[in-house]
Amino acid sequence: MKAGQIKLLVFDWDGTLADSAALIVDAMQSAIRQLQYQSRSKVQICDVIGLGLVEAAQVLFPEMERENHELISNSYRLHYAQRAHETSLFPGVTDTLHLLRQREYKMAIATGKSRKGLDNSLQQTGLAGFFHTTRCADETCSKPHPQMLYEILDELDIRPEQAVMIGDSEFDMEMAQHAGMQSIAVSYGVHDRERLVHYKPLFCLNSLGELPDCLPAPR
Repeated sequence: MKAGQIKLLVFDWDGTLADSAALIVDAMQSAIRQLQYQSRSKVQICDVIGLGLVEAAQVLFPEMERENHELISNSYRLHYAQRAHETSLFPGVTDTLHLLRQREYKMAIATGKSRKGLDNSLQQTGLAGFFHTTRCADETCSKPHPQMLYEILDELDIRPEQAVMIGDSEFDMEMAQHAGMQSIAVSYGVHDRERLVHYKPLFCLNSLGELPDCLPAPR
């Protein structure tokens, strides 16, 4: 990584900034029970965190029609909304974002959450002011398609080589590759280190607090 090369940091939300996997699993299992579909395990649901809701339902129930996937998605949103206030951040997230802002990085979010879900989470955690822009799966293509990164880069007038994607899932790493961007993985989210390093991220962090020391100051 060349000094001054990185100007934009794009963060995933669930599993990278927000410690929300347990809430997501509970909401998805509740939605599946409500619809009286065959149950899915915590491991199966964690494996699709990061995808858009409909896309996640497609992976969990590939034999079903899209209409059923949309029913799962809608039911999930209702169950998650009931507990969204319980969302917490991983340790050190707020302090790290403060430090990165002081160093004048531009910051963005690319997430599989819905727009309403992300906006509520940003308001509840007080992080909205840190980000120059955000993209959600219900307003563009789901990960690992690179469209949300293309849109972020275009809006902020940043070249792919000047940006890095930071995430906890294979979907984040693959999306960055498709967009021609570098990536940094975090090992504390939904996909383990062995799966993430397959995509050759610049670093695989044990905590977000390690991030500032990995980055050169932007010019």
